Amino acid sequence: MDARARGVGRRLPGKRGMRLRRVLSMGIPEIAGRSRQESRKWLERARVAVRDGRPEDVLEDLNAGTVLRQAQAGSREADRRGAARALLERFQENGPARFFEGAVSATTPALISARAPEAREQTLEEAITITRMRFDLLGHLGLFFGDPVDWHLDPVSGRRAPLVHWSRLEPLDHGVVGDSKVVWELNRHQWLVRLGQAFRFTGDERLGEVWARQVREWMKANPPGLGINWASSLEVALRLIAWCWSLFLFRESRALSPDLFLDMLAGIRDHASHVERYLSRYFSPNTHLTGEALGLFYAGAVFPELRGAVRWRALGSGILREESARQVLPDGVYFEQSTCYQMYTIEILLHFLLLARRCGLPAPEAVERRVQGMLDFILAVRRPDGSIPQMGDGDGGRLLPLARRGPEDARGLFSTAAALFGRPDYAWAAGGVAPETLWLLGPGGLGPIEAQRPQPPAGTSRLFASGGYAVMRDGFSSRAHHLIFDVGPLGCPISGGHGHADLLGIQLSAFGTTFLPDPGTYCYTAAPSWRDYFRGSAAHSTVIVDGAGQAVPDGPFAWRNRPRARLHHWESTEAFDFADAEHDAYKRLPDPVVHRRRVLFVKPRYFVVVDDLEGAAEHRVELRFQFAPMAVSLDPDHWARAQANGRHVLHVRPFACVPLPGEVREKKESPIEGWISPDYGRRRGAPVLIYRTATRLPLRIVTLLLPAEHPLSPRPPVTPLFGQGAGPVGILFEEAGESVRFDEGGFVVERR
Repeated sequence: MDARARGVGRRLPGKRGMRLRRVLSMGIPEIAGRSRQESRKWLERARVAVRDGRPEDVLEDLNAGTVLRQAQAGSREADRRGAARALLERFQENGPARFFEGAVSATTPALISARAPEAREQTLEEAITITRMRFDLLGHLGLFFGDPVDWHLDPVSGRRAPLVHWSRLEPLDHGVVGDSKVVWELNRHQWLVRLGQAFRFTGDERLGEVWARQVREWMKANPPGLGINWASSLEVALRLIAWCWSLFLFRESRALSPDLFLDMLAGIRDHASHVERYLSRYFSPNTHLTGEALGLFYAGAVFPELRGAVRWRALGSGILREESARQVLPDGVYFEQSTCYQMYTIEILLHFLLLARRCGLPAPEAVERRVQGMLDFILAVRRPDGSIPQMGDGDGGRLLPLARRGPEDARGLFSTAAALFGRPDYAWAAGGVAPETLWLLGPGGLGPIEAQRPQPPAGTSRLFASGGYAVMRDGFSSRAHHLIFDVGPLGCPISGGHGHADLLGIQLSAFGTTFLPDPGTYCYTAAPSWRDYFRGSAAHSTVIVDGAGQAVPDGPFAWRNRPRARLHHWESTEAFDFADAEHDAYKRLPDPVVHRRRVLFVKPRYFVVVDDLEGAAEHRVELRFQFAPMAVSLDPDHWARAQANGRHVLHVRPFACVPLPGEVREKKESPIEGWISPDYGRRRGAPVLIYRTATRLPLRIVTLLLPAEHPLSPRPPVTPLFGQGAGPVGILFEEAGESVRFDEGGFVVERR
């Protein structure tokens, strides 16, 4: 059957209009670059099969050198096996000096077994599961792709991508290829690295046999340029990196034969050549481009024998330098407004810095500064329980997961950064030497961390003005209060594709317990309605007007409108934190509406949120609080009570001059409400508290968020304060004799 008759290459809804707008905005360099790539695709498609050469032809792509000349001479004399043996011996002898010390050091397995025995056991458990051809990918457990593996199958949907030239596939077309994220996650081959780690722990040659068989089967089923697994240059680069790691981890295995090494060396050349030809300079100049650049740097630094090595190394290094300056904002926030992709970028740049040092290449100080700035932001938003909150999109992907961790766990990053930069605050956040650090740095990673006295950051609350986040906290203990106020843009300037419509949204932890989280992502292409829900305004703790989100989706990774938030004021002292911001998302309504939100944290006791909606007509207004999975109840007097783990409590009470009836909804599908997604591919019910009204604007709502440490603590009597206008101007704690009043100049807290 003709590939196009099966839907291959089908345009997604809205893509044609998006493409026209994009073309009109292109400059000459972009048009020229895209034209070159399109020409290459056309030439490749004209061939029946696309290869840079058969595996043994890699002998013709080697740089000059004594051993290499012998290998090339061997190829001319038909002694290919001898040539392959010479190359393998050279790799086994000289290669370790060009790779991460932890991956090649003989002492690393024993060191991890002694320092992190649970990591060893987890690695062995995962390896056993993998040998049974079961894979835990993203949020899916025990996925089975067949035996032998069907490398083009999405087992969740049952769809299989056709084996056609990659440029004829639309990876986002779920109807044809299924969820490409699931397919690609398998084909990143990061699980081959896990097999290699298990081999280093045990020396079990059966693991090497599985590794060698899977690599050979993959190469046979995925000729260069054919199929879904060549459709993303980032995925090609990540697989290249995994192959490099697996080669070094199985370096001493009998399974690494000269023929297999020659084939993998050819495969690495093919991967690097593909990435170089199809860099995402204009398609996705974000983590796609930096991940691709790192893949090129790996190929060039680790395999200098290859003829393209010097060029790949220089190209990869140059892109990483340039893009780290472009993608990392001055305050350390990643420009896509996503903590997942921020940690991804940190990992990419850490590998670049460490591998450059290992190979005796200059490690750019500017990149080191940017990595520390990014880590400082992650440290600031780190919740009291040690987890990293979700912001924007998150697919759970990692550059190279050298240990099993959830997407909210950044201890491996902090540990490696503590060893690299000598930062006591990073060592504190790491909580000890992580196994990832030992796999990267080996014994050399221990000293820098153990020489430090771990301590939390010196400050507490902090504004990230460029990224648009105000972080309020009363300390860094595990029982602290912590609030994140989103006062920034919707995603990055390019498309906002990974940003969520959560302007002026809040996330809140009290007594170390997360009450108001970000809802997560759940999926990209598998279910459009769920995709739009999780990134939409109604899933976040903010205000929506007339049932409309702040932005209108335009396909899975774009928005039709790009609302902006503006910060008016930020102030932080030992006694309080205060932020004042507004956004223009609802100016698009027939009667334009401006939403202004002020957040006050009176340390360490309570938070007050003031929402002002300015307009002239009647509107439907919803004040929404998305809770984590816990018990949330609503009393007749409109007080809400959320209790987590049978212990800590958060009381919620809004005040306005109009009735604000509330309700709690959970696990609803029509309309979708009351869900969170802890991992990509997984969702679970979680209560959302909604207060609604329909009234003529302007409208002010003053909401008290009152944490209580003990579940039986009585709720203090609180009354609203009114001034000459129609809305409340503050609240009064009657028994304590304490009041909070707001005006255009700020706020006043008074105590009797």
